[in-house]
Amino acid sequence: MRALLTDAWSWLNYKPVMASTVDGRPHRALAPEIQASWLPEDSIRRLAAYKLLATYDSNQAGELAALTGNEAAAERREFGDPSAFVDTALAHLLGKSQQIIVPGAEHAGDEDASPKAVAAAEVQQRLRDWAELELLPLRMQAAERKAVLLGDAVYLLAWDPAKGRVSLRTYDPGFYFPVMDDDADPGDYPTRVHLAWEIPEDPRKGVKARVRRITFELGPITTAPGDRETTRRYPWAPDRPSHLTCYLSDAEWSIDDLRHGQRLDELPLDKAKFRTRRDGQVLDRLDLLIDFIPVIHVSNTVDDGEHFGQSVLAKVMQALDELAETDTDSARASATTGAPIIGLAGARAELDRVTGRPKPLAVQPGTIFQLADGGRMDVLDTSGQLAELRARVEEIRDRAAVNARLPAVSLGTVDPTDVPSGYALQISLGPLDSLVDSMRLARAHKYALLLKMVQRLHQAGRAHGWPLGETLPARLVFGPHMPTDRQAILDEVVKGVGAGVFSLETGIRMLQDAGYPIGDAQQEVQRIQAGSNPTQLRDGDWRRE
Repeated sequence: MRALLTDAWSWLNYKPVMASTVDGRPHRALAPEIQASWLPEDSIRRLAAYKLLATYDSNQAGELAALTGNEAAAERREFGDPSAFVDTALAHLLGKSQQIIVPGAEHAGDEDASPKAVAAAEVQQRLRDWAELELLPLRMQAAERKAVLLGDAVYLLAWDPAKGRVSLRTYDPGFYFPVMDDDADPGDYPTRVHLAWEIPEDPRKGVKARVRRITFELGPITTAPGDRETTRRYPWAPDRPSHLTCYLSDAEWSIDDLRHGQRLDELPLDKAKFRTRRDGQVLDRLDLLIDFIPVIHVSNTVDDGEHFGQSVLAKVMQALDELAETDTDSARASATTGAPIIGLAGARAELDRVTGRPKPLAVQPGTIFQLADGGRMDVLDTSGQLAELRARVEEIRDRAAVNARLPAVSLGTVDPTDVPSGYALQISLGPLDSLVDSMRLARAHKYALLLKMVQRLHQAGRAHGWPLGETLPARLVFGPHMPTDRQAILDEVVKGVGAGVFSLETGIRMLQDAGYPIGDAQQEVQRIQAGSNPTQLRDGDWRRE
């Protein structure tokens, strides 16, 4: 008997394709490549879950079931409900905008602005310029959709000397293999990370299958292999010498050179073929001159000890299966309703001159059947069953939306006229608020870490305009995820600022959150103050000229 297996992906155990063997290993038809000998044992079920979730997103779950022996699944109807759930959760997560904020930058325009506020404003502008050049919102869309669908996303930062700035890339989480110590806290940052994948063979070019592994590892600083350890002062901490640095290795192995049992972290270095950088530098433990690993793993849910996140579809997979099966039954019932089964009694069928057998009767508009005395025509009416199936579809969809914390109003399946009041609408969106809050909480630290690494890589690369010294904290702020009553918020701001309940800067930020096109809060405050003082406005224009 198969043992009960509980892990981060046990919510998929109800599928035989996911846990088809005694040890819980997935079916070979799910993904033959996950049976590769070089894969870590603890990554097999994770990669299988990614593959299974991807089939739901691309309407291929029935095709996968057919490959594993369920022939009836080939006729399964899939109408994109999983993809709609993912896209809806992604849209609410990201909000209408994403903005980089450095605390203190809003006071840079004050008359008595401190040097810290001015420095914060400069760093904030540099980070925003970098984000625009590196298409950060576009890359976030790609990465975050994987995080919402699969549970994880991966960013990679690297200094690009040709561009003179930090480059940002996204990787499929199936290529991400952190090496976690047995006694380490699951929330700790790993000291060794692999990005690895298998490159298939190409018989036409005579290239055999091989494994590529990019490794980032923190280790002691040495002047040469085998030498004594030394220290280094990094630009972001000139007063604190460090004995750690990050080493990069990028190599390939032929599958034929790997023995059974040699896992990803144990591949033989004597069989490795190291890649070479554009400048001729061999990528074999290359010292990157930084004391951190520039790989950021983003999980969709708050880490509960498994390191990896959970898909937004995790709790509703069985409901999605039931929905697809009901859609299939509904499609079959609609076929018999639109083209009903007819039974004729007393009709003479035309004979086929070749075979001498009666020709099948075809029912078309305008068809007339001549019936003998006592003849009759019976029609099978399946409209009642079709109505029941359609009601069942809506019932399952509503239940899946509730369990996924995606209310029907967020999916766009509710008529606005059916909502009794704005308060009722706000109450119905409560589960969505908690979902978005939890997903943003899981990401807050990761994006702050990404922006910190961006600053430090620019400092390490001696980029123009990036000063040396301590790295300033920065965070990524997501815009509102729900429609807001902009007029009500505007009235609230006018009354609050006029009564002195809160400052003008706070009011401007409230208007930004409501979706008003205000780019920079401090500049907007200056414009408002200058507009209320024409002399100041003229002086300001003169100074700018």
